[in-house]
Amino acid sequence: MFFGRKEELSKLEKLRQGGGFQLPVIYGRRRVGKTALIRRFIQDKEAIFFTAIESSEQQNLENLSRAILATSGGDTSPVFRHFQDAFEHVFRLSLEKPLVLAIDEYPYLAKACPAVSSILQKLIDEYKEQSQLFLILCGSSMSFMEEQVLGYQSPLYGRRTAQLKILPFDFFEAREYFRHFSAQDMAAVYGIVGGTPQYLLQMDDRLSLGENLKARLLDPACYLFEEPGNLLKQEIREASSYNAVISAIAAGASRLSEIADKTGLESSGCSAHLNKLMALGLVRKEAPFGQHSTRKTIYAVADPLFRFWYRFIPKYVSLLQNGMIDAVCARIMAQLPQYMGPVFEDICKQWLWRQNRRGALPFLFTSLGRWWGSDPRTKSEAEIDIVGTGEEDQTLFCECKWTQEPIGSGTLSTLVARSELIQSSKRHYILFARSGFTEGCRNTAEQMGTVRLVDFASMLEMGC
Repeated sequence: MFFGRKEELSKLEKLRQGGGFQLPVIYGRRRVGKTALIRRFIQDKEAIFFTAIESSEQQNLENLSRAILATSGGDTSPVFRHFQDAFEHVFRLSLEKPLVLAIDEYPYLAKACPAVSSILQKLIDEYKEQSQLFLILCGSSMSFMEEQVLGYQSPLYGRRTAQLKILPFDFFEAREYFRHFSAQDMAAVYGIVGGTPQYLLQMDDRLSLGENLKARLLDPACYLFEEPGNLLKQEIREASSYNAVISAIAAGASRLSEIADKTGLESSGCSAHLNKLMALGLVRKEAPFGQHSTRKTIYAVADPLFRFWYRFIPKYVSLLQNGMIDAVCARIMAQLPQYMGPVFEDICKQWLWRQNRRGALPFLFTSLGRWWGSDPRTKSEAEIDIVGTGEEDQTLFCECKWTQEPIGSGTLSTLVARSELIQSSKRHYILFARSGFTEGCRNTAEQMGTVRLVDFASMLEMGC
């Protein structure tokens, strides 16, 4: 089932309407919906869709030949002797009529035939002035696409006319797929599987959250139970050491030295592993907002499914493999409110960016992040969930609470006190709450005049 991607489809359609030769490059991690996006785009167009495979040059040439000839209604037996002949045939067809050629998993093709980028470069330069070809190059290997297709050293450098990096859905996009989950259960679903379409499709909103956990994640026979390990093996040859790095971060190691100690890797090797995991979108690094010191850099598991899996599955794997799914589910459900704290912060950031695009905030912020550091007044560590800055020295300070109780005025007072640790001449505050606010908090916010109170129900209404 296809849903979402309205903006991406619109960009592709506008590019096509521009006429002439076009070369959009589409890339993003596996399972994110690139192929579904391309198929939706070409469904009403004359198009050749070819998926490269991890096989020989000859096998890929035969498959491409079949795809080309099947589209033109001819014999589908292989006839092209070389990729040069096959692609030139397509370019010649595009001289007479608009035509789409979509090459999915392009890195596999380039691996099977290293000259393919140079072949395409030559043909693009020869035919682009008269061609009506809409050539899509798509790949899941983000490092390859960025370096070997988009990069300066690539033969195709300067030939692309657009590039689309396809990301997982945010919470507000993901919730459009479901109609029967409660708002809070939908937030939990997002916190567990994230916005990757293939993972969302595994969830069933006719079942309760607990039933989904048991049937779709905790059962050792289900798809998502094996997905993190399978994805690592697909992307990385020696996945065991990368698995150890993610496990160390999920267990609480956040600094490079801590991760290296837990994994037994040298710092340089550990750093290389982290860079690879960040390129795959599985890990992210952070520094306190407004600071760039590498000494304060920390790492966190970025992908929600990996974050959930490594948080809970390894410690319960023996119980799960012995059929104790109900018992494990009960333990996880009890820990979900605490687990959801950082998830809610991410949802609040997404909401803020949406409101920022609409001009619905006190000022237009240009950067957003989390701040932490020492408070000399209390001689303790302090943290602010979200800080945003814009022009004219304006700063936004936010606190996010995923609790069952309404937020009181004490939370607001603490936020105001901590905001004084960051220099700013114009301060604005937002409190985000799962369960609303006390009357005292509302009164204090009204008196201050620079405070906005946003509960979860309001976020859903305004975030659409």
